[in-house]
Order: sequence, then C-alpha cells, then structure tokens
Amino acid sequence: MAEFKYVGSELDLFAEVHNWKSYWSQQIRPYLRGDILEVGAGIGSNAEFLDPRCPGHTVCLEPDPLLTAQLSARIAGINSGRTSEAVCGTLQTLKGRQFDSIVYIDVLEHIERDHEELNMAAAMLRPGGRVIVLSPAHQFLYTPFDAAIGHFRRYSRKTLRAVSPPGLRLETLRYIDSVGMLASSANRLFLQQSMPTRSQLQVWDKWMIPVSTVLDSLIFHSVGKSVLGVWQRSREG
Repeated sequence: MAEFKYVGSELDLFAEVHNWKSYWSQQIRPYLRGDILEVGAGIGSNAEFLDPRCPGHTVCLEPDPLLTAQLSARIAGINSGRTSEAVCGTLQTLKGRQFDSIVYIDVLEHIERDHEELNMAAAMLRPGGRVIVLSPAHQFLYTPFDAAIGHFRRYSRKTLRAVSPPGLRLETLRYIDSVGMLASSANRLFLQQSMPTRSQLQVWDKWMIPVSTVLDSLIFHSVGKSVLGVWQRSREG
C-alpha cells in the first residue's frame, strides 16, 4: 500500500489562529475526559488545546509519516500532567484499544467514508465515552480552498446527524463562529481563493472570533462557519 501523504498545505498557517483554537476548545472541553484519541492530528497544533485538565493518556493519530514526525516533536514540548504519544496510522492501527474521548478537529470532511469511520470510532469507546466532531459547515460555502486541501464535503447539522454512529446518543449539535460564516460567504461569492492569506487569517482570528464568542450564544448557535457534534455511549456499555 502506498504511503499516505496529506495533500493540504494550510496546517502551518492555521497553527497560528490561537483565538479560534481557544474558542472551539472551550466548546468541547466539557465533553473531554480520560484517555483521548485525536484522529488526524496533523502537525500537533491542536494537541495543547485538547487538554481536559484531568489525568489520562492522549494518543495523537496521523496517517502521514512526515506530519507524524513533526507531531511527535511538538507534543513532546507540551507541558501537561498527561502522558501522550504520536502514532502514525488510522483507526485500524489502534485496533483493540479503547478510549474515553475520540476527537476529530477539521478531519472528518477529509474522510470519504465518514459514516464507516464514525462507526469504527464508536466501537473503540469505553462506556460513557464520546465521539466529538468539529467540521466546516455548509456545502454552499464549498470553495476551491476546500478542494485544494482534500475536503470531500462540508456539513450541516442535518448531514452530520445523518452519519450518527448507531448505539450512541447525540448529545449536542450546534454551529459556531457566526461572524466567520460571513467572511466565508464573501470568499465564496467574490474571492474564490484556493488558500487564505496570513493577513486574512489574522483579521479573522483577532477581530471576528472574539465577536463570534459573544454572538453565537446570543443567537443560540443557530448559524456558523463550523458545526460541532458530540455523541455519547451509554454508561452501561
């Protein structure tokens, strides 16, 4: 089998959007616990934001060997009370292991058989464990940028609900980053860029995300550039 190579080139750019990462991490932290698996961990820029501030072990899983090398170096420098490891591979690589939280941060849209992927993830959960998915929202916002970095799709609440793993309870399904959705709409209509610039990302992260953190709650997470879904396995197994 050929060695997997990630087609995107945006990871270093998006590693710098700290307000955005802080915001989504606040949204998912209440659902994180115990041993965590991050699927598609890339260069490790999300790892420090996935610390649930409780004991446990974190596995950062990445199929691209070159990215895994960067990932391993990055998580080694994170000062946390948790242990962590970088693994090169897919869920099949970890067959037989169990986790309390399995997280996909802007990853599920890269996986062609998304329903099958979530079914496999669900089978790796301990009782009470959760699958957490954050993905770009709204297919009408699909642009050359999505195509350039290997997105098969963008999700709505309806389409993300449609790939719910059987046997898990859908705990929350909400949009986040309402202001960013306006920026994405403008790009879709006028710019059609295959890659945002560093300055555009800085404007979004510095000025738009702080407004979204306030506005999203006021509009009950009814619109947004990203969609968050959380499913939980019964505590009885």
